[in-house]
Amino acid sequence: MTKRPLILVTNDDGITAPGIRTLIKVMNTIGDVIVVAPDSPQSAMGHAITINDTLYCKRERIDKGPQTEYSTSGTPADCVKLAVHELLDRKPDLCVSGVNHGSNSSVNVIYSGTMSAAIEAGMEGIPAIGFSLLDYKWEADFSQIESFIKTVSLQVLNQGLQKGIILNVNFPKLLENEIKGIRVCRQANANWIEKFDKRQTPLGRDYYWLTGEFNNLDKGEDTDEWALENGFVSVVPVHYDLTAHHYIQELNKWDFNE
Repeated sequence: MTKRPLILVTNDDGITAPGIRTLIKVMNTIGDVIVVAPDSPQSAMGHAITINDTLYCKRERIDKGPQTEYSTSGTPADCVKLAVHELLDRKPDLCVSGVNHGSNSSVNVIYSGTMSAAIEAGMEGIPAIGFSLLDYKWEADFSQIESFIKTVSLQVLNQGLQKGIILNVNFPKLLENEIKGIRVCRQANANWIEKFDKRQTPLGRDYYWLTGEFNNLDKGEDTDEWALENGFVSVVPVHYDLTAHHYIQELNKWDFNE
């Protein structure tokens, strides 16, 4: 009998979030599941790790199922580090992160705790996927995307991923029978037009709320933003090597000895 794969599940919305509960349910149909997730929301934490504070971890039982669960006081990246180096006796065959409540397409991947957990797993040599649904509501309907989650996860388990490659998967806010299919895409060129909403406490102390408007600068039809706007699931391969390889030759023309 073939051994069931070991699957690490994490997120950035917290261990009780509906998105991760959906992900756990789907992963239980594929393999043996261990959950290591933050005990509170850690959205937009990026790749932060805990180095100047105590990191707590405790066994949990959130709902029925065969999975083993732990909550931590740390960030999404902390969760993966703790799982790999402390809680598990072997490396997982797959790490899945999410399902995030909200988009992690385009430039949002930089800020995403969901994707940072997946990237941390990739850095550990574990095939990894970050899943996100373009619906920020806590009561979002994640059941519509379960079959797509399973399809992508099984493909990664069966095909494998090149070392250092992580999949960023985003789902449009549509019913399953309205989703047109899956598109492999590139990350759209976009940014946020940001501003701060300045307010004052009753004691006169200034404080700020960050607000902004997403600005898609990319009109290409091969991008994640185009796919999502047109009813497709977007799959973008990303990697943690931030070197601009194409610019090395140009920099070598500079005279740094002047």
